[in-house]
Amino acid sequence: MATAALVRRPASVLPKISSSCSAAVLSAASISTGQQRKLHNVVISKGKGGRSSSSGIAATVFGATGFLGRYVVNRLGRIGSQVVIPHRSDQYDMMYFKPMGDLGQILFMEWDARDKDSIRRAMEHSNVVINLVGREWETRNFRYEDVFVSIPQQIAKAAREAGIEKFVHMSHLNADIRSQSKYLRNKAVGESAVRDEFPDAIIMKPSEIFGREDRFFNYYANMRWFGNAVPLIALGKKTVKQPVHVVDVAKAIINAVRDPDTNGKTYAIVGPNRYLLHDLVEYIYAVAHRPFMPYPLPRPLYLFAAKFFAMNPFEPWTSPDKVDRFHITDMKYPGLPGLEDLGITPSSVEQKAIEILRRHRRYRYLEADLDDAKPANTVNY
Repeated sequence: MATAALVRRPASVLPKISSSCSAAVLSAASISTGQQRKLHNVVISKGKGGRSSSSGIAATVFGATGFLGRYVVNRLGRIGSQVVIPHRSDQYDMMYFKPMGDLGQILFMEWDARDKDSIRRAMEHSNVVINLVGREWETRNFRYEDVFVSIPQQIAKAAREAGIEKFVHMSHLNADIRSQSKYLRNKAVGESAVRDEFPDAIIMKPSEIFGREDRFFNYYANMRWFGNAVPLIALGKKTVKQPVHVVDVAKAIINAVRDPDTNGKTYAIVGPNRYLLHDLVEYIYAVAHRPFMPYPLPRPLYLFAAKFFAMNPFEPWTSPDKVDRFHITDMKYPGLPGLEDLGITPSSVEQKAIEILRRHRRYRYLEADLDDAKPANTVNY
């Protein structure tokens, strides 16, 4: 195993080999040094395109331990890419990454988001950098300004200085400097900061993402624990959402990385249908076979209640900013390319909702047909 690892490394790191290595290992090192390769063998495409081939992509994925990150790493691993995962997690939180790629293709590296040298080391041998760093709530150590502006800016700057070929940055569809949500305001500032540091960056602007581990569909489905009543501002009839499935977003990132014409573009990543928030939540409860009892809650009262949840010292279930964000109508960007331009047919809510919501059913309805749930009404505005 040690010999295989040394063959994959560039010549510049070979002098650091410990003197305690065996003669066979040192012999392999001297052969590799004599070759003086200019290209790392990982970025040379070979094979038929499967898991055990080499796609020519060596990607550093910041924020891979989050919801979207595991899908992106899985997609990269299945096409034979080498993936570097900078992390601040416990090793047990990353075990599920290991089977996603062939042996030696998924690499882990501890990093400090405020240490510039740590950022540079993470992308030292990569030709693709993907920034998925994000958080739904603020902490004393990491405010929204840090997570969505400062850290992406430092990553983009380091990527430009390292000569990275592809840099993908994850933003939000509703990112707007004038938004009432601090989360979305900082997303907008982060977009500009990344574009300034790395003009050829590929910016993804997804709407609310739904999937098995999401905090959108599961958020509303879990409201049944509070008396089966679902609070919605204006009953959710003044808010329009266009959610997108997490697998489609992961596919979009991979296709953008592999397409040479995507540099410098911004993509609006949305699902195929738009729904009133009321109708969407009603469909969530219909699929889960749970009673749906919405009631209108004034915004000031809703935000006041959310403040108590935000005081949780661990992961807050909700927050005032999340309430505001979920009640903002998804923007339309007819001038921006989308999933279809990346060769992806988006999945509808009706196709994928059962994968997420089956676990919210009672045992008697666990295998009930999806036909029992009436599809949510769509809107065109």
